[in-house]
Amino acid sequence: MKSKLSSFTIIATLTVLIALVAFAQEPTTREIKTPPAPTMNIVETAKASANLTTFARAIEAAGLTDTLNEAGPYTILAPTDEAFAKLPPGTLDEWMKDKETLKKVLLHHVVSGKVSASEVGAMQSAKALEGPPLAIKSVNNKVLIDGAGIVQPDIAASNGVIHAIDTVLVIPKQ
Repeated sequence: MKSKLSSFTIIATLTVLIALVAFAQEPTTREIKTPPAPTMNIVETAKASANLTTFARAIEAAGLTDTLNEAGPYTILAPTDEAFAKLPPGTLDEWMKDKETLKKVLLHHVVSGKVSASEVGAMQSAKALEGPPLAIKSVNNKVLIDGAGIVQPDIAASNGVIHAIDTVLVIPKQ
């Protein structure tokens, strides 16, 4: 009887040891794969976007291509084509002819550093590269930046991030 009990104990112990060894070899955490880094910079990303074509043209007309091709990082609040269409008639044409004004307007849409949409929502203001600080507030779970809503957040670029907005941010006249 003692030998049967000893055999059973040895077999049970070996089974438990094999199970423990097998369990120990199982990964205890899953590998999280991060998406590849974006390869296009802000200007290239804007040009490739179907809804930011006016913004991309304005960058070129203002002579800001080289600036926005630099390492940055930048956060761009890019008005959509629909946002530019809401401007009073002739406004965009006037800006396109006046490089300095266009440059100021566009730099009012650029914030230094890479700020995700969730981080923007936690801010009260942001310093644009041109003009006064941008007021940020949440209204009915929607983030508004100087009254403009983000319609497409977190468009990744190699040198920053673009948030497409529904209104052109105009620098207040002083």
